[in-house]
Amino acid sequence: MKFAVHAALGLSLAVAAPAFTATAAPAPHAGASSAAHVKAVQDLLGAMQVENVLRGVAARSRFPSEAQRKAVFAKLEKTSPAEVYRRLAPPLASVVSLDTATEMTRFYTTPYGKKLIHRKYNSGAQVMLPGARPFVAPEEATERKRAAYVLASKELAAAEPAIEREAFKLLQQMSKEQR
Repeated sequence: MKFAVHAALGLSLAVAAPAFTATAAPAPHAGASSAAHVKAVQDLLGAMQVENVLRGVAARSRFPSEAQRKAVFAKLEKTSPAEVYRRLAPPLASVVSLDTATEMTRFYTTPYGKKLIHRKYNSGAQVMLPGARPFVAPEEATERKRAAYVLASKELAAAEPAIEREAFKLLQQMSKEQR
């Protein structure tokens, strides 16, 4: 009797498995990206000043020698930000939607968005006392209520690991190019 139950359960799972795999979360932005989509991601990377992410990745990387480290940083200094955006945009277009790129570019080009980007790359460590609540600027409070911004900021936050990964890959390619 147990064997029959186990066999029936196994058979039902085998039959149902293709249905589950067919509906399992497809890639949100699968397929080829249009030129407009890649351009929108380039604009977003520019508004985010993603070249600073590349410098941060280089600073956290381990190099076999100090000479190689200096050579990579020299290469980074010679590479224009537009070149970084151009090279990073195609792989990131698969994880950042056109709507997100457009909305977050709009946000990061506002005075408040520019202030946030400046603070992200130019501020030191900040200490927050237990029980204290962070100050939310009125501009940010207004943005947080916009549905398009909420969706776009969530998607961009989810794409942060991919941005770091692609920055690391680009850094590797650049270090190979200099040899």
